[in-house]
Amino acid sequence: MKMKANMGTLDRTVRTLIALAIAGLYFGGVLSGTVGIVLLVLAVVFLLTSLISFCPLYAPLGITTCKR
Repeated sequence: MKMKANMGTLDRTVRTLIALAIAGLYFGGVLSGTVGIVLLVLAVVFLLTSLISFCPLYAPLGITTCKR
């Protein structure tokens, strides 16, 4: 199965900004413990999906934010 891009520029930008904010809060000591780790993992997922322009959750739902 080939991954076809399903994320537009705005979607990718928002995810990246959210990931950077979470990382900043975590490494700044504002977020800690289990919640901090879970949010940091989510931030990594957001960054990875932004880099490849593909969200696995969008695929089965038929969602795309790309301009066609």
